[in-house]
Amino acid sequence: MENNKLSCVDCAVRNCEFQDRMYPDFCLTTSLRQEQRDKVMKRYEEEENHCIMCAAAEVETEGYLKQCRVEEVIHFAQKIGAKKLGIATCVGLLRESRTLAKILRSHGFEVYGAACKVGAVRKTEVGIDPKCEEIGASMCNPIMQAELLNEASTDLNLVMGLCVGHDSLFYKYSEALATTVVTKDRVLGHNPVAALYTAESYYSKLIKEE
Repeated sequence: MENNKLSCVDCAVRNCEFQDRMYPDFCLTTSLRQEQRDKVMKRYEEEENHCIMCAAAEVETEGYLKQCRVEEVIHFAQKIGAKKLGIATCVGLLRESRTLAKILRSHGFEVYGAACKVGAVRKTEVGIDPKCEEIGASMCNPIMQAELLNEASTDLNLVMGLCVGHDSLFYKYSEALATTVVTKDRVLGHNPVAALYTAESYYSKLIKEE
């Protein structure tokens, strides 16, 4: 069935990375259409895309196993010539965002931030079910966060722990390039990959029984 069609997430070969072994029968690399490949590769020739890809590759290479995520963000911003950095933060991570801003400013960046509750709009005002106010009356406002950072003319926006879905709306409306510093996970200390490492042991409840 189409829903069960195999793809990259079903592969353990990784010949697209190593190029020294056989590709699996379902490999997306071997099934790429030439016009599809040409269309995508052409986009990397665009000035902004080329700059971003080269900078990202250099950051990965130069900091490999040596730099933490915050250091990589700093070096990436420097390589693309970003001067003003926006921080779209969850209010629950304002302390961490203040620390991040302090670090970024020490490296010469201008920093401007917008918190998720900006505007202090009640959830029910936009039609959210009243039961959702049980954990707080004010809605998260990722579109406003994006708008404020757009107005501030930031060069690169950093996401600090926005909720699932709220981050999606922020990325959608951010005019500047955006990258993630912290991914929200209230249960696992903002380390969601821990659930994947333990999905077949301690956190087996994630896998739904047939």
